[in-house]
Amino acid sequence: MPVFTCGGMRYQHSWKDVEQGEIPDESQRTVAATIERALELGINHLETARGYGSSERQLGRILPQFPRKSLLVQTKVGPQRDPQGFVQKFEVCMDRLGLDYIDFLALHGVNDAETLEWSVGAGGCVDAAEGLRAQGRVRHIGFSTHGPTRIIVQAIESGRFDYVNLHWYYINPFNWPAVQAAAARDMGVFIISPSDKGGLLYKAPDKLRRLCAPLTPMQFNDLFCLAHPEVHTLSIGASCPTDFDEHVAALAHYDRIAATIAPINQRLREEMERVLGPAWVATWWHGIPEPAQLPGQVHVHEIVRLWNLAKAFDLVEFGKTRYNLLGDGGHWVPGMRAGDFDEPEMVRALAASPHAARIPAILREAHQLLVGEEKKRLSSA
Repeated sequence: MPVFTCGGMRYQHSWKDVEQGEIPDESQRTVAATIERALELGINHLETARGYGSSERQLGRILPQFPRKSLLVQTKVGPQRDPQGFVQKFEVCMDRLGLDYIDFLALHGVNDAETLEWSVGAGGCVDAAEGLRAQGRVRHIGFSTHGPTRIIVQAIESGRFDYVNLHWYYINPFNWPAVQAAAARDMGVFIISPSDKGGLLYKAPDKLRRLCAPLTPMQFNDLFCLAHPEVHTLSIGASCPTDFDEHVAALAHYDRIAATIAPINQRLREEMERVLGPAWVATWWHGIPEPAQLPGQVHVHEIVRLWNLAKAFDLVEFGKTRYNLLGDGGHWVPGMRAGDFDEPEMVRALAASPHAARIPAILREAHQLLVGEEKKRLSSA
């Protein structure tokens, strides 16, 4: 596996599964140039999904140009209650990609107890995927997830998967127990969207750029992830050939990652402690329940995390993109915003938190700071 993956969520023409004739030539040329550049750099792991609109179809037009054995191709299909529906969607994927077999098939969105049961339960979608593997049409079976750590760990500990696609990076380190659980089972670990969900780092605020110098924030985040041997590849959601350049430049430091990132890591920590206080930085998440256990299902953990980042690193625009998905994300983005909640009830629900009395005011400030942006597409949340 290369340390970078060419992700297929940003180069496609449309989020709709349009017909081939509806794809403009210019869009297809961009996709072709992006894939060619990835392979030129040695990034031969190409990743897409059934839910990425025209991505599979556009990628499938390019793949015949290259020796099949030189490519590692992944697509993703959401688990369903009916495994036959899962298989039917897989067949659509293979038709769009024009492949006889897929190197990596991920169950897309194992995010809660229901999708986990649909996946690993007896006669479920993993069993269906194993049937495809027995036919030689699938090489490795994994899952992608936006779910809570406990669900991810349960999926890993089921023993049914070869790899996992998950979120873990500098500004969101909370899935580390899942990364460790995967490493203990010799599973592949693929980091989803480290530059986008990792802080919109391709348009990072000036303050964050100063703190990360001489690296860029994207380069620091790449190296932060790759400093951990449990992590195998980071997705680069390239929209054009030059989107790889900044990431590849970071690899000049690959043989001395620890020494390169240590002073930046220290500056970031010191700034967060200066702005928010050392005790808060060390403990803010302690005792915060999941949204289902909180009044109005307010996603307190996520909202406070976004508030921290906005206050310490000026990641306000990033905070807005994430905050305004709350309330309309289903199992992809669970929980609600903090526009309306009963404060005494919230304090009682946060009784296990050392900051229970302080958090309601932070929720209200976060709401005022972050509310208002349009919601993004949720299948890629």
